[in-house]
Amino acid sequence: MVPDRGQCSGTFGHRPVRYRGGVDLRLDDLVIRTATVGDADFLTVMLGEAMAWRPEDRASGTADLLARPESAHYVTGWPRSDDLGVVAETDVPVGAAWSRFFTAEDPGYGFVAPDVPELSVAVVESWRGRGVGRLLLAGLIERARHAGFDRLSLSVELENPAIHLYRSLGFEPVGRSGGAVTLIRVI
Repeated sequence: MVPDRGQCSGTFGHRPVRYRGGVDLRLDDLVIRTATVGDADFLTVMLGEAMAWRPEDRASGTADLLARPESAHYVTGWPRSDDLGVVAETDVPVGAAWSRFFTAEDPGYGFVAPDVPELSVAVVESWRGRGVGRLLLAGLIERARHAGFDRLSLSVELENPAIHLYRSLGFEPVGRSGGAVTLIRVI
């Protein structure tokens, strides 16, 4: 279990974790907490990070994301009653993972079925490669399990290095569209 704010128990305990670049980070320094209505703007920023994972693909901003229905529906009206989300933070938020249900009439990029929520995850660029994404996904998977979800899906471009993280956490391919693959994880 990934701890909520103020707790220091769970899978990773208090032990330091060595990350690329020799930087030590303790769970005491990074908190994974439940996303709230106050995180809506941050989730929009993280959606931009997720959609523009290559530096050359940086989006023009949150207004552009919200103006496009195919991206806006990931965050508009956050949180709906069946949305789940977690935020990683130190003094400020550094990443988020969240899930949302879509319909066949308004599908997400990783849409599988109306009863399978699609997840989105992103970490601010300066915090990537330190294990924050893994902690976020573990927290979201745990919350999805407690909410009674039996699967989670996502879409990732084949060249995105995050695909290795998803596969290591049990996500398996179920479809492909262009240069992206849809992955699903049974919970």
